[in-house]
Amino acid sequence: MARQHLVLALSGILLAAALAGPASSKDIGPANPACDAYAKASPEWRACAGRTAEVDGEMFYAGYWLARNGRYQEALIFLNRAEPTTRVLTYIGFATRKLGRVDEAMGYYAQALAKNPDNTVARSYLGEAHLQQGHVDKAEAELGQIAQRCGTTCAEYRELAAEIVKFKQTMQLPG
Repeated sequence: MARQHLVLALSGILLAAALAGPASSKDIGPANPACDAYAKASPEWRACAGRTAEVDGEMFYAGYWLARNGRYQEALIFLNRAEPTTRVLTYIGFATRKLGRVDEAMGYYAQALAKNPDNTVARSYLGEAHLQQGHVDKAEAELGQIAQRCGTTCAEYRELAAEIVKFKQTMQLPG
């Protein structure tokens, strides 16, 4: 039954993922050597993704793509079954934050960064969470940490910098 739910869930979102194009320049998503040989959302790819989701790494694969396609609650089902790596914790935080539970998400970002302080994707999403809480100073601190780790041209820096500018414009804060 759980396997059928997984196959059905993946089938629906995978078509949406293929039609939507790249999920984000910040993180291009996990690879699946067994399934990525097939065109995304093709019947062969959907069948492969459904078969392999029982493997721990594939829990992240399914959860990541569900989250990137706005199916946050479903994503958490899979992400919470995966090994809590820094990347898994980052996306549990992402999905949790998108569900409006920003304080809870902060804990997941903190856990991800405790495992790997150089996780600039987690730092970028943490910066966005700070903005949601109105803490532009903390978001700017994360932006500085990102700059130290990957410079000012990496996607994580550019995207958080743009969110900070947008936040300041919305709140009519100085530069």
